[in-house]
Amino acid sequence: MPKVKPPLPWECSTKSAYVPLSFEGEVVGFCRPDCATEIAKSLNEAEVLQKALQLACYELVARSGGSSESVGELVKRYLAKAERPLQGSALIAVLLKERQIDLDLTDDEFAKFCDSYRLSRAELREIYSGEEIESHQLIPLSRILGKTVDDIIEAWKGDD
Repeated sequence: MPKVKPPLPWECSTKSAYVPLSFEGEVVGFCRPDCATEIAKSLNEAEVLQKALQLACYELVARSGGSSESVGELVKRYLAKAERPLQGSALIAVLLKERQIDLDLTDDEFAKFCDSYRLSRAELREIYSGEEIESHQLIPLSRILGKTVDDIIEAWKGDD
């Protein structure tokens, strides 16, 4: 039986090629060609979306007669609203929506699914509207989301 050579700490692979990723003419890193294309595309789209948000906020402030200083504050407010919540009922609502997508269920089907785990349609609506979660809802939520009760409590209360 042939002996297996242990892997060496340093290796060189002449078969893998990396391309430079640059920003405004400066090389910022190297990665595989397919990844570089996707990264550059995503970053360029993000820049365009940021400019579009600035313009939209500028138009809103101009129509309402506000000052140009309030454009930056409005942009910050919209970005804060668009970010994924880190804790509380808002995060639980996002997790429920993601679970619905994972299960490929319509709103009505998902409401029935939740009801089968003892989370009523009314309670589901309350969670989506941002009302506080009650402790008796933790067990049904853990079953619906496929997580432990401790995970749900951590998401609900945050990292205190």
